[in-house]
Amino acid sequence: MSSIHRSSSATLKNGNPPQELLDDLCSRFVLNVPKEDQQSFERILFLVEYAHWFYEDNSVEKNPSLKSFNLKEFTSLLFNSCDVLRPYVAHIDDIFKDFTSYKVRVPVTGAIILDETFERCLLVKGWKGTSWSFPRGKKNKDEEDHTCAIREVQEETGFDVSKLLNQDEYIEEIFGQQRVRLYIIAGVKDDTAFAPLTKKEISEISWHRLDDLQPVSGDVISRGLSGVKLYMVAPFLLSLKSWISAHQPPIAPKFDAPAKGFCVWKAKNSSTGSSTMIAENQATKPVSDVHPPDTGPGRSFRNFRFDTTAILKAMDSAFSA
Repeated sequence: MSSIHRSSSATLKNGNPPQELLDDLCSRFVLNVPKEDQQSFERILFLVEYAHWFYEDNSVEKNPSLKSFNLKEFTSLLFNSCDVLRPYVAHIDDIFKDFTSYKVRVPVTGAIILDETFERCLLVKGWKGTSWSFPRGKKNKDEEDHTCAIREVQEETGFDVSKLLNQDEYIEEIFGQQRVRLYIIAGVKDDTAFAPLTKKEISEISWHRLDDLQPVSGDVISRGLSGVKLYMVAPFLLSLKSWISAHQPPIAPKFDAPAKGFCVWKAKNSSTGSSTMIAENQATKPVSDVHPPDTGPGRSFRNFRFDTTAILKAMDSAFSA
């Protein structure tokens, strides 16, 4: 049986996407990809995640009557709608749990961007939620740490740090099984223009005064003096301040500079609506695959292999339709 079904393009009454749209997403993001990206459920789920981004960023924006889904809901929807994936629906909870465990072990790199006085650092706020972090993201397959940092910082802030990055200047922390490396990019002008290049990932970019941020201690593990949530910032602050004390800033502190941090970019709406971001399709990102240790729930699915014959038949049907 082919995995591609043709039906009316009209949105269903309950807001669920029509089968025609789901067929297109399955064909585009799961079937029509290099063979090596179909060799494990972890990699399949990365493809499903890209399909989810595309659905939310394009389909839902163009047709507000379509229902919005979180990733787990969308994964279940796509598995149930695609013949190639449907045989594994009974195991979807384990598959998704395994994928979640896998993701939190993929190494992360990014950058700590300091202004010219070393008094402020640049932080980004995620699309949903209220916590801040340094711009960073997960490594892709065979990607070097500094290359990932350059790519992720540019995606999240629009700023190219390639000419400022020193591969020997970084702070690294371990969170559970995940390594996070942040390169120190010092001396960036505070009037630099910043704006994300990806949709619905970043809602705000701001300069924050280091004096307003607090490192991890017995009393402060996640918040700064002003109440800013710093789950992924605080653990780096002691090492960052040690680095700053050993280096001379390009210019002396400005006495007429704003006493507080200030926003340099903000989406028109984040978790409260749409944005002005310019990327058309996040789904062009390569699949992350750096082979973290084989631990965590659902590991019995790591030997998963698609029925290649079924895939080829489905692709032939898709292209001939």
